[in-house]
Amino acid sequence: MLNTPNTLAFFRLLLAPLMFVLLVNRDWFGNIHYSWLDFTAAFIFVVASVTDFFDGYIARNFDQITTLGKILDPLADKMLTLAGFLGLMILDRASPWAIYLILTRELFITGLRVSAVSQGMDIASSFMGKLKTVIQMIAIGFLLMQWPFGEYILWFAVVVTLYSGYEYVRDFARYHKEV
Repeated sequence: MLNTPNTLAFFRLLLAPLMFVLLVNRDWFGNIHYSWLDFTAAFIFVVASVTDFFDGYIARNFDQITTLGKILDPLADKMLTLAGFLGLMILDRASPWAIYLILTRELFITGLRVSAVSQGMDIASSFMGKLKTVIQMIAIGFLLMQWPFGEYILWFAVVVTLYSGYEYVRDFARYHKEV
């Protein structure tokens, strides 16, 4: 059960709250300049994002896909993006509306996927679902480092996130129409 991909996903679960603490509890770190906390949070985020790529790659290419991994991987992704987006919103670096739309879609689709699985429907991540995760991660990275165009990338992530959510709803509706 605790193979390499699952271990990487679990590691990502641990990194998410650490990154969040660096973003929102800055007073805990005494005289450390905020730029170092941002850099450290961004570094943690990049490391965690890289584990997301490798856990999927290893699971698929070395036949290590498990039921635990199917639960742990998306949960770790959501915790990581949630920590990043909420931290950025608290720091006033990300639009609350963009974050609201992204998180609402994430919660809705997670509920839809749970419902689909309980009905025997296989809801694997679509290409758009994977693309939305990548774009969200790029947006978080840009916003953490306060690089130019971070807000534009965030709004592009909103569009892709909502479209991928539409695809899940469409596929769920088609499944029910056929049954």
